[in-house]
Amino acid sequence: MPIRTDDVMALLSHLARVKGMKAAVTHSGRGALLTGASAFVGGVLGGPPGIAVGGAVGGLIGWITSGQFKSVPQILMELPTAEKQKLCTEVTAVFKNLHWTDAAQLIGLVMANSALRDKVLAVLTTYLTNELKAQVKYGE
Repeated sequence: MPIRTDDVMALLSHLARVKGMKAAVTHSGRGALLTGASAFVGGVLGGPPGIAVGGAVGGLIGWITSGQFKSVPQILMELPTAEKQKLCTEVTAVFKNLHWTDAAQLIGLVMANSALRDKVLAVLTTYLTNELKAQVKYGE
């Protein structure tokens, strides 16, 4: 049975919504680039004092914009196709003998089985933390 990526992504989005999952994807590279670029511009415009001011401003902006939590379903929608397929392959390995006809049936089968649901949730959490370097938190 071929992997139906849309069905698996619908399952993961549903599970993340039910659990109230949010993730903060860190952008340390973007912050470093922003700090360096602003220090460079500050140095060109203001000399040595401009470097200090530009670096401080860039670092502050990088710090403010880092670690913003987004809903996991939104993050899943924004994944590139190759990443979606990689995640789906990992998830379907958990329920490789499960047969379904559409996303609704797959969601029903997984949500009805707590052990299977926990395994799928573990795969999703591991993917978010290891592949996306995200910090995951669950809803209240």
